[in-house]
Amino acid sequence: MNAAPADQIRLLDVQALDVRLSQLAHKRRSLPEHAEIESLNKDLTQLRDLLVAAQTEESDCAREQTKAEQDVDQVRQRAARNQQRLDSGAISSPKDLENLQKEIVSLARRQGDLEDVVLEVMERRESAQERVAELTERVGSVQGKVEDATARRDAAQQQLDGEAATAVKERELVSASLPADLMKLYEKIREQQGGVGAALLYQRRCEGCRLELNITEVNDVRAAAADAVVRCENCRRILVRTAESGL
Repeated sequence: MNAAPADQIRLLDVQALDVRLSQLAHKRRSLPEHAEIESLNKDLTQLRDLLVAAQTEESDCAREQTKAEQDVDQVRQRAARNQQRLDSGAISSPKDLENLQKEIVSLARRQGDLEDVVLEVMERRESAQERVAELTERVGSVQGKVEDATARRDAAQQQLDGEAATAVKERELVSASLPADLMKLYEKIREQQGGVGAALLYQRRCEGCRLELNITEVNDVRAAAADAVVRCENCRRILVRTAESGL
């Protein structure tokens, strides 16, 4: 294949833009905010799970407290009714009076026990409420960090995308000015060789594979016509010759 020396040199401009685009894509994938957001989201998920558990505990305690308070009210009301019967003088039987007095004493003990239960449940509920408040604050804090990291990531991506768009447009202009067959060969080699299809021959060394040409290869390249598209014998990339090729 033949191509004007100037076109071959401009092929290096395309290669440089392709390398730039590859670097931008890698930088976009490797933004530190990606790992930061992933770590924060893991923390956020754990905190939300803990918050749900604390809210569930608080809700359970609230129901338990309501039930315990109802039990206290029932015992208190029954004790009040018994006391009214006792105070009314309507019971004349000594045995019935004795039984009623014993029941009032028993109800008082029962009320005391139930009130202790209420206090214990209230303490657990208060502890759960404090835990809910603490976790709610922590969730909000981490969520704020996620939003901040996301905003920084989006801004960085937007900047990189802008740079990539500029490079793509420039590449389109340069590649459109080159022979189609030269670009086709370049694209094929670039796909096979990890994104590098053309390399400068500098001081008898291929800048693609970084290997120096032996004397036979140098003589072959030296003997090739100026418009001949030569390839590196080692990596098979297009070798672009300039005044600094050492020929």
